[in-house]
Amino acid sequence: MTKHVKIVLSGSRDIPFNQLVLSQANVRRVKAGVSIDALAVDIARRGLLQSLTVRVQRDADGNDTGLFEVPAGGRRFRALQQLVKQRRMAKTELVPCIVREDEHISAEEDSLAENVHREALHPLDQFRAMQQLVTQGTDIETVAATFMTTPAVVKQRMRLASVSPKLHEVYADDGMTLEQLMAFSVSENHERQEQVWDLLQSSYNKQPWFIRSRLTEDKVRASDKRVRFVTLDAYVAAGGYVLRDLFEADDGGWLQDVTLLDRLVDEKLKAESARIGEEGWKWIAVAVDFPYTYDDDMRVIDGDQLEITDEDEARLASLREEAEALEEEWSGADEVPDEVDARVMAIDEEISAIVSRPLVYKPAEMAHAGVFVSIDVDGSLHIERGFVRPEDEPAEEPVNEHGEGRSIDDGDNGSEIGDVGAGPIISVGGVPDTAVEPEEEDEQDDMLRPLPDRLVTELTTHRTLALRDAVATSPQLAFAAVLHAFVLDTFYTYAAENSCMQVSVRSAGLGIHAPGLNDSMSAKAIDQRHESWSERLPGAPADLWETLIAFDADDQAALFAHCASFGLNAVWEPANRYNEGRVSARSIAGRIAHSHILARAANLDMVAAGWTATISNYLGRVTKHRILSAVEEARGGEAAGRLGGLKKPEMAEAAEGLLAGSGWLAEPLRTPAPEPVAANDGEQAVDADGQNDQHGLDVDEAFAVAAE
Repeated sequence: MTKHVKIVLSGSRDIPFNQLVLSQANVRRVKAGVSIDALAVDIARRGLLQSLTVRVQRDADGNDTGLFEVPAGGRRFRALQQLVKQRRMAKTELVPCIVREDEHISAEEDSLAENVHREALHPLDQFRAMQQLVTQGTDIETVAATFMTTPAVVKQRMRLASVSPKLHEVYADDGMTLEQLMAFSVSENHERQEQVWDLLQSSYNKQPWFIRSRLTEDKVRASDKRVRFVTLDAYVAAGGYVLRDLFEADDGGWLQDVTLLDRLVDEKLKAESARIGEEGWKWIAVAVDFPYTYDDDMRVIDGDQLEITDEDEARLASLREEAEALEEEWSGADEVPDEVDARVMAIDEEISAIVSRPLVYKPAEMAHAGVFVSIDVDGSLHIERGFVRPEDEPAEEPVNEHGEGRSIDDGDNGSEIGDVGAGPIISVGGVPDTAVEPEEEDEQDDMLRPLPDRLVTELTTHRTLALRDAVATSPQLAFAAVLHAFVLDTFYTYAAENSCMQVSVRSAGLGIHAPGLNDSMSAKAIDQRHESWSERLPGAPADLWETLIAFDADDQAALFAHCASFGLNAVWEPANRYNEGRVSARSIAGRIAHSHILARAANLDMVAAGWTATISNYLGRVTKHRILSAVEEARGGEAAGRLGGLKKPEMAEAAEGLLAGSGWLAEPLRTPAPEPVAANDGEQAVDADGQNDQHGLDVDEAFAVAAE
């Protein structure tokens, strides 16, 4: 039977510091962890928490020198040495030491064992410890100073400690990464955190960004234009709470109380509209956003800009002189001071306020006109004055026997707050939410169902808008398109509807088919071009002819292309009882087919026009089979296979990320390749849009072939 030897621990002694020397047997050579300076500060604050391990120093003959070597605890020795040099500790101060006398175990082994068997504190324990210190009354700044870190880091650790205890257990068992735990800290709702974690178990996507997106999907970003409009300070002052992400850039965080935000927006818009109503307008329409083409068929009255005063002229000259001096002084500098940059911005804003003087309108015209009040993309109030609805146009009295007549004025010059043509109400909700097609799919059905009618209409509406923009940049193509429609009307009456070019240039109301058009790249380009032409055209229609004939050929052609583009209508509409007799299946097919010809000639690129598949515009509106088909087409079968087991909301979310930047387009947005037209003997085959197999035809030839 083996006899166990009783363990005898090494004795401890208090040894004066000046009798200690650092042993060459210490295995630590590379710096790691807390610096010597930080350790010295901590020892000065709380004393030595761990004793040193020492051995008696002997000379070459084995005699005791009276000193003690430190093979384990070298960093603590150096920190104490630093305190002695700083005269914060006496050199004879007693240091608690464990004296090792075992000759069978070397000093190097002692040093190695002390470092190898040491286990670092788990991050979760550190998070909880800092939280406990603050809970006990220690302020964050003191905790940060004590542990040689910043208050921001302490706040981060406390935020991590506030995550659901259930997720803490998962993290402690290495079931999630620190980055994932950091992502969960963006929400303070433990129940929601746990729901998202359960969701991840059946999802291929466990990335931190995905976690953050699910935890903040029902919140409003601080960068939202509604928040900029009412200001974040006003929201907080009203009792609103803002959640911040302490680990990632969050653009100011997320507003938790969306109902409160909407109420503040409503109140401020009503107050602004009441102020504007005092100017004497007949009506005021208010909304966060208005639909595209909201001012169609309305006449805009002209206002007169106030003359600039001598005082303003002098101020302008002074500001411009100061701006030029600052620009000259700092033009060659690598870095401009913040105060100089702020001053330049202030000068620009003041100059803009003086130059952009408000327009003054005639009270008699204001009595028939109204104002649109909305929120601009930067959060500023967007006011558009002077719109006359067709029903508000002043009527003319019959001319009497003396040739005299007058306008009939209803005398209503009061201010009315309301939605256009919808009675005296304020609408601050913006564009109504898109109607989401119900998911009608049989999970057992592997066949792709046809796209919903509503979705095809929306997608072709977006394509029509982009096609308008593309045609507007090609005067020759616009001329050819209109000419094509004229020729069809004159020589091919039975095919008159087979053109998407509505020559009357009566713009189709695209805003009724698809929301969000105002924010598209195509809409912004069209609006900018339209505004540029408006500034060059006369206010009175009677002066228009003289203005047009004064334009050179290039200007006339460019203006013609811009106007002609508004006649384009390549929107697919389902035949129903509302358009029966006006729109037939054959005419719609001809319209779409002709739009493909124009799109190829205009090199229409819907990806360049800014369309990308999202949950709101496609993925949330189609079946799971459609989603998987899109991902497979864009990213391959392996990527689609990873999504196969997900529920539809998670599948759509994951697909949105996969399709971003892929250039994938939904079918109604694509322009098909031309089909070859059979050639006669001795002739080359020609494509349906007028391209032969070797040389491209010009636009005129292309339309001649298309007409055939």
